[in-house]
Amino acid sequence: MSLYAASVPVFTQMLSSLASVLDKAGAHIIDKKLDPDALLQARLFPDMFPLIRQVQIAADFAKGATARLAGLEVPKYEDNEVTLADLQARIAKTLAFIGGVEASQIAGSEQREISIGSGDKLRHFKGQAYLLHYALPHFYFHVTTAYDILRHNGVAIGKADYIGTWPA
Repeated sequence: MSLYAASVPVFTQMLSSLASVLDKAGAHIIDKKLDPDALLQARLFPDMFPLIRQVQIAADFAKGATARLAGLEVPKYEDNEVTLADLQARIAKTLAFIGGVEASQIAGSEQREISIGSGDKLRHFKGQAYLLHYALPHFYFHVTTAYDILRHNGVAIGKADYIGTWPA
């Protein structure tokens, strides 16, 4: 299996499902007459990031992994989202970026040298190890945590919403 197949379509599927559950969160806010900030700032435990940051980080891992595997510069986002619409725009921007990366750009990146972080947090990987053992686990963690925050706060979503749809 190619690293492209293990990355871009997976990121696309999960970010698309995240966008869908955020739509349901918006409907939930309207339906229950909730303060949107209460949901956007919700977290599962005090030392965890809130919903907004979970979505930001999920998008960051998708765009970062795709760019690094393709040998491209990682697009920089401001992390200034404050509404569900802002989060949807970030997901859409990320989907547009990763959707523009061709399989041929990632082909052969299994042994590509990838370094992330700085100082004492600098890490070095080969492309395949980076994707399979670092980027994907982090990406799934943040998508799952965003889903869990919404579910915990009463948004009517289930496993099918989390999984979303995938190409046949």
